[in-house]
Amino acid sequence: MALWGGRFSDAPADAVFALSRSVHFDWRLAPYDLRSSKAHLAVLEKSGILSKEIASSIRKAIGELQSEVASGKFLPIAADEDVHSALERGLTEKLGEIGGSLRAGRSRNDQVATDLKLFAIDHMLEIARLISELQIALMEKAAEYGDAPAPGFTHMQHAQPVLFGHELAKHVHAFARDIDRIMDWLERTSVSPLGAGALSGSSLPLSPETTASDLGFSTSAGNSIDAVSDRDFVAEALFILSLVGIHLSRIGEEWCLWATTEFGWAHVADAYSTGSSIMPQKKNPDMAELARGKAGRLVGNLTGVLTMLKGLPFAYNRDLQEDKEPLFDSIDTLLLVMPAITGMVATTSFDRRKMLAATPLGFSLATEIADFLVRAHVPFASAHEAAGKCVALCESQGIELHQLTDEQFASVHPQLTKDVRSVLTTEGALAARITKGASSPAAFAEQIKVLKKENADTASVIASKSKAFSEMMGQ
Repeated sequence: MALWGGRFSDAPADAVFALSRSVHFDWRLAPYDLRSSKAHLAVLEKSGILSKEIASSIRKAIGELQSEVASGKFLPIAADEDVHSALERGLTEKLGEIGGSLRAGRSRNDQVATDLKLFAIDHMLEIARLISELQIALMEKAAEYGDAPAPGFTHMQHAQPVLFGHELAKHVHAFARDIDRIMDWLERTSVSPLGAGALSGSSLPLSPETTASDLGFSTSAGNSIDAVSDRDFVAEALFILSLVGIHLSRIGEEWCLWATTEFGWAHVADAYSTGSSIMPQKKNPDMAELARGKAGRLVGNLTGVLTMLKGLPFAYNRDLQEDKEPLFDSIDTLLLVMPAITGMVATTSFDRRKMLAATPLGFSLATEIADFLVRAHVPFASAHEAAGKCVALCESQGIELHQLTDEQFASVHPQLTKDVRSVLTTEGALAARITKGASSPAAFAEQIKVLKKENADTASVIASKSKAFSEMMGQ
């Protein structure tokens, strides 16, 4: 059912209709469109534009459509241009001419912006919930290996010893920032476009503030042109989703490395691995690889929408039809990837013996020598130079730092007494890390305690917001 055409003498060419048609992807907005229609109906009735009798009939028909859409009984047909025309067809099939009464005072321009915001809010809350669940898996795995030393890396080279739990916990902090961004996004997105009409508002006695409150928004738009043309909320959501994907990709990269024969640290559970069609011995960390690969897709969706938005003039333009598929795809991608990665993290075991054996390799305790000299009041530049000379001496003899003799230490610097050996152990190096957020056992224990509290608080907020949204949708 077309929502326009009175001034046209010819119907759209088949090619034009095919290009314009969007119902094959925007149909998923139907539940949100019907809910916003209820809110719009309420103000039409309250203002007297629609009689109570007509409003009651329309409200009943909307309720029936909500059930039929949810069950799949009502679906779009080939003649429907978009979700809005399909649902208006549904109303007119039930009510006749009065089924088109809801179009008074609103346009597809403010309608679709409202629907898309509701869809995005609903699904970003679901993404936040999945992130919280992944954080729990990471924290549990970090706590399990909170006493396991491992090499820390910079530039993919051994750097300093760390607790492996500390290595895993870093991802919890990254995802906490993602959830913070979603919470901030929710506040900025909580502005209702409904009531802006095509671009200039309405001459009918509507109440955008009332519909905003009814739909759970904090306020209504302050500028009707901005209301129908703004897609910042889509671009920002895509950025957040892209960054979540990048954080998942970094987990994927580390799991791939740790599962190699060369590292041999990670034993990925069979349930989260795949094999080879030709090599029977293979056990591949494909979930980790897919997490890496999907990140490119998420970044591509963001780039596409930003490019589409960059040159749009004035108010609504049909270019904005291109905002939905990238958002839908990015959300669907993370809804698919995140449970698999959470399961992979929760079921992976790590080889403590191999990690411990690798910890002092690559002269990772050299900084301890420099810090030892600093505590003896040697300027750090000189201490750094001396530690480097110790490494050079070891390389020339094919030994590790702890294998240098007392005489060799003293030959490098007179302050390198035999007491330096107390810091040339993995345990000593870890215990010495006393600053907040460091990798000592004490600092790690405090970190996990704080992370668990923050996660529980955040999960409670997400659950509360999700419940409020569900209740609003069910009204």
